[in-house]
Amino acid sequence: SKVLNLNCHDALKSVHTALNGGLLKIMSKMGIATIASYRNSGLFDVLGLSKDIVKDCFNSSHCALDGLTYDDIEQKFTSYHKAAFTENGFSKIFPLNIGGFYKFYHASEHHDFSPAVIHAIHKCVDSGKTEDFNVLRDLVNKRGLKFIRDFFDLKSPRKPISIDEVEPKEEIFKRFASAAMSLGSISPEAHETIAIAMNRIGAQSNSGEGGEDKSRFDTQRVSKIKQVASGRFGVTPAYLRSAEEIQIKVAQGAKPGEGGQLPGHKVTPLIGKLRHTVPGVTLISPPPHHDIYSIEDLAQLIFDMKQVNTKARVAVKLVSTIGVGTIAAGVAKAYADKIIISGGDGGTGAAPLTSIKFAGNPWELGLSEAHNALKVNNLRGLVELQADGGLKTGLDVVKAALLGAESFAFGTGVLTIVGCKMLRICHVNKCSVGIATQNEKLREEFFKGHVDQIINYFTFLAEDIRSIMASLGFKTMEEMIGQSDILKVKNDKFAQKFDFSSILHKENGVNTHQQKFNDPFDDNAFEQDVLKEVMVAIQHPEHPIKIERQITNLHRSFGARISGEIAQYYGDEGLKTDTIKIKLSGIAGQALGAFLIPGVSIYLDGVANDYLCKGMHGGKVIITSKNEGEKYAAGGNTCLYGATGGKLYVSGAVGERFAVRNSGALAVVEGTGDNACEYMTGGVVVILGRTGINFGAGMTGGISFVYDEDHVFVENVNRELVEADRIDTDEGDEAKHYLKKLLKDYVVETGSQKAKELLENFRVEVRNFWLIKPKNLTKLPLNVEKGD
Repeated sequence: SKVLNLNCHDALKSVHTALNGGLLKIMSKMGIATIASYRNSGLFDVLGLSKDIVKDCFNSSHCALDGLTYDDIEQKFTSYHKAAFTENGFSKIFPLNIGGFYKFYHASEHHDFSPAVIHAIHKCVDSGKTEDFNVLRDLVNKRGLKFIRDFFDLKSPRKPISIDEVEPKEEIFKRFASAAMSLGSISPEAHETIAIAMNRIGAQSNSGEGGEDKSRFDTQRVSKIKQVASGRFGVTPAYLRSAEEIQIKVAQGAKPGEGGQLPGHKVTPLIGKLRHTVPGVTLISPPPHHDIYSIEDLAQLIFDMKQVNTKARVAVKLVSTIGVGTIAAGVAKAYADKIIISGGDGGTGAAPLTSIKFAGNPWELGLSEAHNALKVNNLRGLVELQADGGLKTGLDVVKAALLGAESFAFGTGVLTIVGCKMLRICHVNKCSVGIATQNEKLREEFFKGHVDQIINYFTFLAEDIRSIMASLGFKTMEEMIGQSDILKVKNDKFAQKFDFSSILHKENGVNTHQQKFNDPFDDNAFEQDVLKEVMVAIQHPEHPIKIERQITNLHRSFGARISGEIAQYYGDEGLKTDTIKIKLSGIAGQALGAFLIPGVSIYLDGVANDYLCKGMHGGKVIITSKNEGEKYAAGGNTCLYGATGGKLYVSGAVGERFAVRNSGALAVVEGTGDNACEYMTGGVVVILGRTGINFGAGMTGGISFVYDEDHVFVENVNRELVEADRIDTDEGDEAKHYLKKLLKDYVVETGSQKAKELLENFRVEVRNFWLIKPKNLTKLPLNVEKGD
């Protein structure tokens, strides 16, 4: 082969490249910038080794489950060593047995979605016969000690009751949800089939992070759960307003710490439209920590959501890890209504090999810790808990309930129901069953999934749960949740090696949420007062309105509540330009203009805090500061994060991560911090001053003009996906005229002295402008003035 013919130099170079790539991938995932910080950091949890081994060998790490000793490990090594000499080998190519750690092979490592399980799922959902589901149930429940929940038997002190006394399946359906799978990662047919089925049985489907076509709102095809972190795709006021529940993704499924990615060949015109970008371009969404640096930032995002949609519950998805209980307590204090504990067993079939294993702990660990931590802090009654990851049978669900889960999410299992064969080629757009592809021919010819299959499965599952509840003596799931003392460690030699006391621990207190909403302390009375005044213009847009207010940094998310109300009436189209003009003076709190909608114009004489124009969709925000120029900040960090339209003019500088994931907004500012225009997919950004480092990282759409008087900007550009060009050329005439037009409009709106000077000397100063655009961009998007 070619590999064997490599000379030593090239072979070593290839190995070094691969090792560096792997190291950098893991470091970026963990948010670590240097090898020195990584060395001896102990950034992993230890599962199943005895505390003595952890103390000797991994003393900077945490032991989540005390278990195997040195003798146990030696026995494993001895058996592997013996097998290497006694086995006949895997094949002629592999003389040693390579095992089935990643890819399923018979008589090798256990895969929970083995061909036998997949075939059993397909058979029972197609036939609708209970005996076929029983085959699946037995396959799963008798798999041996493969997951933590398999180590427990059920031993209830209650007497069994008749199944007729147990609550009906319709009540249990309400606790089911399909996990987040975006339109883009899966086909429109699969996405809508899941939504229709879940809606029919009274459960919930999850849109994923890819947005949703507005034609599905208020129909049987709507996803009741809308997923969002403010930089995600397609997050608009109407999208948020159409939700019963808004889910903030902090955990990333099979890829905690990573942003989602959709290959360009899966970005069809429909997907491009929903995600506010152009077809054929690879899409990268920022990791959650790009705008959620702390629990306070998460609290602010939850507050934003509760302003845009006052009727929706807000959920936060966390990855199961040691310490998740402390995080869950913080999330409850941040006014979330629901917390999802996501285990490392589920996740996307398109995840890279470095992410598909060891990506989070089993949900049993995190769920038990979160449940008890919330009880200890008297917070359990405020929030609902949901378990997510690898649930298949009634026994799985009942054990999750006994550990504290009130509701249950199903991801990979739902895709299997509608035909998935677990080929793990989701990213290549060639799914042979038409599920994880946007190829119309494959979808039309091979997608055979239908609503009844999903209904059949969840009906079987609910009845399985009911029969177990009857055997345990519980009439309702409500009274069963959190009764962990019913779980007993199996009387098995191997099971007895582990200490499950921390998982089975039961604190005193309520086991379920006691109120529908965990209302914020701040009732946003300031904007509610403004909303009363502007409702006349919302209901009668032919009569524009102008109002004035003093604003302080206590007044957060101003504009979000008004925008949500307009979206309820008019959708994302909003109102005509300047229908509602609001003049503010003072220091605005966080998230001024968040999710702003067309028709609303906010003029601020003063300065704004972080998250200015987060998720902006239309309208305009004009900030005039007495101290203008790049030396003076008039806006905080992460401004214009995830914007899909509108106009932002700031006569002053802004902070770091400006216009991250901007996909349609027009902005002019006089300076930025580091990481500006990261992951941008659309829109136009003009910066009339210095920027920080790492400009344009992951930028796949839109353009940016940067004024570089001191000739230092080029060193700040991340050139992986973008190129920097001068516009003082014949080819740059179109760009020059467009820039000049923007500067004139900017001067009219802000009176910026800096812009006036640039216009007066434009013929000379234009030489100091750089045009930053994606390398694959063929035509400049010079008509991007959406929503102004």
